[in-house]
Amino acid sequence: MVNQRNLVRTLGLGYVILFVIANIIGSGVYKKIAPMAAELHSSVWILLAWIVAGIITIFGALSNAEVAGLLADTGGEFVYFKKIYNRFFAFIYGWSLFTVIQTATISSLAYVFAQSLNSVIPLPEIFSSLKDVNIGGVFLPFQDFGVKLTAISLILLLTFLNITGLKSGAGVSKIIMWLVFTGLFVIVVFGLSHIKALPANFMNVSELTSKTVSISSFFTAMLGAFWAYQGWVSVGFIGGEIKNPNKNIPKGIVIGVFIVIFIYLLVNITYLALLSIPQLEQVFASGNQIAAIEAIRSFWGTGGVLFISLLILITTLGCTNASILTGARPYYAMSRDRLFFSRIGKLNKTNVPGNSLLWQGIWASVLVLSGTFDQLTDMIIFAVFIFYGATSLGVIILRRTMPDAHRPYKVWGYPVVPAIFIVFCLFLFFNTIVTRPREAVIGLILILAGIPVYLLLQRKNAKQNESGDGSI
Repeated sequence: MVNQRNLVRTLGLGYVILFVIANIIGSGVYKKIAPMAAELHSSVWILLAWIVAGIITIFGALSNAEVAGLLADTGGEFVYFKKIYNRFFAFIYGWSLFTVIQTATISSLAYVFAQSLNSVIPLPEIFSSLKDVNIGGVFLPFQDFGVKLTAISLILLLTFLNITGLKSGAGVSKIIMWLVFTGLFVIVVFGLSHIKALPANFMNVSELTSKTVSISSFFTAMLGAFWAYQGWVSVGFIGGEIKNPNKNIPKGIVIGVFIVIFIYLLVNITYLALLSIPQLEQVFASGNQIAAIEAIRSFWGTGGVLFISLLILITTLGCTNASILTGARPYYAMSRDRLFFSRIGKLNKTNVPGNSLLWQGIWASVLVLSGTFDQLTDMIIFAVFIFYGATSLGVIILRRTMPDAHRPYKVWGYPVVPAIFIVFCLFLFFNTIVTRPREAVIGLILILAGIPVYLLLQRKNAKQNESGDGSI
């Protein structure tokens, strides 16, 4: 039988907001402006992409907040989808989290941490003679193996930290978040006040008539912005450990996302004031540079490079830790509902799902070896927006199937706001298939691989029900 020890509700609204922000602010705020510049070739269009992506994110967050307020529990969307749709769709979501969405998020964040550490303390080259070994001409597991090994070490270290208890992981996130806020504040204040900051770099309104920007390229550029905003939904995963979750989760999501949008606009305006579009395009073309580092280098020299590298280290450390902490909860909820393997649903002596955390860490480590940072992030956004759209559709479905249920929060602008978000998700899905076919195909393969696993679990459940054994 599955261990019946229950999760303990210890986290208030402050921690909810903390987890929302900590799960969002990671590598995207430092790296993604460069690929956006390469796609749009215009500072004004870049800022518009950040603003539109922020508005769309708010629409999704508002829709999610209504569902979270109504159905809040450990597992987040897994629990919501089981109620809105059925067990199969809920399983496919949880499987997608494990195979690509959450674990690839952890992998890509840890990878950027290792890259930043390498810029401060050069990491040794390991297995350099095997760097050209590939799998299917797509994956190069031994390329930059020293960096990848460092990323894997970080994932496993933070995984074991979180296995020791929820408060340990939450405390680390809180300390790191304040350091990140301080660092970003320093960048904005010193960057915008420096003599090299040129407002003309981001205030050329004539760029709005640029013929190089199409709807498709705008959506493709927003993949980068959406990666930077990605993560706010993860707070729903720890619903069983939050006090008064039906009120605190919706409030925390909305407050946290608004704070992040404001921070992102300030930081990206600073980058654009310091670096021209050609310079940002060159950063992207180099493949091994980070836009934030080059922006700070332009006015602060070597000392600034050290500062921003350390800040990126701290930020990605915090976001990786928050992603590991929250990510393991849906698999735990799935196991408790007999939709995953039984050992995943057991709590350890510190009342956290230790086995779930461990297997998540192992698979995230494997994904570190599988691809580049941008390949991983585009794959994540493609996959996650399928389910974001399903959650917003759920708002409309639940309004019809549960019209009299108490809703601590109701989405503003219903039904227009959820409908706009759903249409956007559909367009993003098909546009990614056209513009990023490799990432879309890999994402779909990993998602659809859950179908035979689901059928296998159902067959096991049926046999155990016949024999009277309730475990998987």
